[in-house]
Amino acid sequence: MPQFAFLEGQPFWVIYCTLLVVILLRAPATYWIGRGLGAGVTRSRMGERLGPKLDAAKQRIDRYGAPVVTLSFFTVGMQTAINFSAGAVKMRFPRYFAAVFVGGLAWAGLWGTVIAGLVGTWLELFLRSPWTAVGVIVIAVAAVTALVVRSRLASRSRRAEESAAQPETASAP
Repeated sequence: MPQFAFLEGQPFWVIYCTLLVVILLRAPATYWIGRGLGAGVTRSRMGERLGPKLDAAKQRIDRYGAPVVTLSFFTVGMQTAINFSAGAVKMRFPRYFAAVFVGGLAWAGLWGTVIAGLVGTWLELFLRSPWTAVGVIVIAVAAVTALVVRSRLASRSRRAEESAAQPETASAP
């Protein structure tokens, strides 16, 4: 965990609280940047053309967006985009911050234990044997790819069976 090297050797509660503070500062900062840029888009010609569609989208996101914001903390790469988008469409801040707080509690726990352990272990392996570390990544990517392909093939097979069985049940009285 190079960006958090100062936390090395600290008790878990110190690591957890530090990571929670980091996320509770970073996520709302992204929200406010999005809110500022979103205000400009709303006043632009594009915002005028979208008019009622943009208002409907804003209402839906304000109403249903909190779970999406919370779940974004379990993703890699989507968290910033979702926080930015919540600001751009002017999701109400109290609702947004409650979702960030819940997601942040989970994120700090995950990052402080599981993810930091995996990343730290992989970095140590990389420093000792870069080729082995790259091999571990290749194997992990191959395993995930195999699981995704297997899942898609099973899903496709189920759909084919369902569509084949469909006419038989429809012709029966």
